[in-house]
Amino acid sequence: MTPSAIHDVIVTPLKIIADDRGAVMHMLRADAPHFRSFGEIYFSAVNPGAVKAWKRHREMTLNLAVVQGRLRLVLFDDRADSPSRGHLQEIVMAPSAADTYVLVTVPPGLWTGFTCEGETPALMANCASIPHDPGEADGLPQDTDRIPYRWR
Repeated sequence: MTPSAIHDVIVTPLKIIADDRGAVMHMLRADAPHFRSFGEIYFSAVNPGAVKAWKRHREMTLNLAVVQGRLRLVLFDDRADSPSRGHLQEIVMAPSAADTYVLVTVPPGLWTGFTCEGETPALMANCASIPHDPGEADGLPQDTDRIPYRWR
């Protein structure tokens, strides 16, 4: 487990156990130190070049892993009491290499967005700490001036 540029974000390398029959891809265990609680698991499919941004959960901890394709995850910290307030962090996520098959644990209060960078759709799993509740999250358009990031 390695700390990241934004306070409280955890990037954990994951294992892929592969042989000629296929692969087992690890994601998250209940005894992991960064596991908070189980709310639900859902998947987000992202088409090539598509951007899904921006969302901020007020209560939910996200546990994100990309199991197909290639995504660029972007995080922005505007939490008033955070030592990394004003910081952006980009994380490339893909199961194609040991350094990009990772679990990213995102605490509540951070803005998140992502884009598919490959030529095929990407599939990201989220093991969320609470069940999805549309009233628990805030959204902004992808081109907002409130976040100092421009999607390619």
